[in-house]
Amino acid sequence: MGADPYFPANGDVRYRVHRYELALDYRPGPNRLSGTARLNAIAGRAPLAEFLLNLADFKVGRVRVDGRAPHYTHRGGRLRIRPAKPIRAGAAFTVEVHWSGNPKPVRSPWGGLGWEELEDGALVASQPVGAPSWYPCNDRPADKASYQLSITTPSAYSVVAGGRLLTRTTKASTTTWVYEQSAPTSSYLVGLSIGKYQTVLLGDPGLGGVPQAGHIPAHLLTPFSRDFARQPAMMELFEEVFGPYPFGEYAVVVTEEELDVPVEAQGLSLFGANHVDGARGSERLVAHELAHQWFGNSVSIADWRHIWLNEGFAKYAEWLWSERSGGRSAQALAALAHRKLASLPQDLQLADPGRKLMFDDRLYERGGLVLHAVRCALGDEAFFRMLRAWAALHRGGAVTTEAFTRHVARYASDSLDDLFSAWLHETALPPLPSASGVAIPARPPYPPNSAGSA
Repeated sequence: MGADPYFPANGDVRYRVHRYELALDYRPGPNRLSGTARLNAIAGRAPLAEFLLNLADFKVGRVRVDGRAPHYTHRGGRLRIRPAKPIRAGAAFTVEVHWSGNPKPVRSPWGGLGWEELEDGALVASQPVGAPSWYPCNDRPADKASYQLSITTPSAYSVVAGGRLLTRTTKASTTTWVYEQSAPTSSYLVGLSIGKYQTVLLGDPGLGGVPQAGHIPAHLLTPFSRDFARQPAMMELFEEVFGPYPFGEYAVVVTEEELDVPVEAQGLSLFGANHVDGARGSERLVAHELAHQWFGNSVSIADWRHIWLNEGFAKYAEWLWSERSGGRSAQALAALAHRKLASLPQDLQLADPGRKLMFDDRLYERGGLVLHAVRCALGDEAFFRMLRAWAALHRGGAVTTEAFTRHVARYASDSLDDLFSAWLHETALPPLPSASGVAIPARPPYPPNSAGSA
């Protein structure tokens, strides 16, 4: 895989990181962050005379490669490191970086991304290139690694990160929280929230179930308990149709402040206070963010051209939840999306939308329609078998649009080349997918676990 065509300055394809160990100290008042990162990495097929990390405008105090001081420069968000001697092709190596400063979002065409200082705390919302706003990383979605995060803050604050909380240790006026995310994780999906929260459990996971927790400001507890009451049922549905939940636990955080949109991270989703109204007004977004744990987080994209594989799948999950929970069927929601798209400019190529349009609303809706078109073509039984197999085969990996179309073809009795060409590679909106012959009722039967396995 080459450099990401949308963000060529982010990431370095000459090596891979397989583990990050981050030790951070954050003081909310002065918004002061200091940290040490230890990266365990492997060189690619050629010797590494130099390599790059992405890191925003911090003071870099020390860098070591395999314990030795390298030559390095730090400009324009890129930390360029030249080891004392080149690293052999295929060799394992470690990098240690110490940095400090006042974290702030990195600039992007969509505004600031990454570390965001709140009125009382902080959160991280990195998609797509905000991770370097708070730690040094090989910032490309296909370079997935395990993470251990140790975060020390004043004891009045809670720290929530994606993964399992290993320890929480209080000394004097500070508390250190240590989280482990053992599943392969893209740099932009390392989630973090620091605030004053109450923690509640969502449902009873039972034996072998997925623990689900909510972290919310105390005054939002009552509306939250209604707005997120059906999340355990969503989890049950998505495990049925997508396969087992890919991580050890799932947490949702509601901040005191408003967010334009919720933010997914690995094992964690962040919502704004505006997404909690006590009337389930944002329930489709609760489903959308949960679905990203399978599609986007576990099954990640090789580069940002393929973002519809994240957003189209999560959009379709909204429609599946609507079907299952007694709302409108996927067919009705597909028809609604189709009418909406028909009234808008048709200049979006789904399989390669370009950086400017990668978060366009039309990409989400059209991505959902692709999944619906495939469902209509395959029929329910084959479609859900295909989905479960896709999630299972690529768990922890990175995929492309071409890989998906090849995968779907294995479940089709007839060629779907024309379908994919029209929906993915042409800009004109194809006709609404027809459900004739597929017999999709208002609430369709879903395959039992045995029929839906890969």
